[in-house]
Amino acid sequence: MSKKARLILAMVIIEGALAGIWWYLASYGAANPDRVTADFQGVVGQAMGTAMGGLLGLGLILFVVAARNDRKAAQQKARH
Repeated sequence: MSKKARLILAMVIIEGALAGIWWYLASYGAANPDRVTADFQGVVGQAMGTAMGGLLGLGLILFVVAARNDRKAAQQKARH
């Protein structure tokens, strides 16, 4: 499996886990309005959105690096 494919798989799993946490917190806040603050939904949305967006940006940079490493490995394999 190429490094690009492994990175995509890892990013999908991590983003899915973050989305699951986001879903859990949002449903918890909706189900228990007396146990959370009034701005709970907004804070959760902003925090989780920032985390997921930042991870996606980092994933894009890592994808470019992985693609370059895959090309280098293919060239090395072709030489030998």
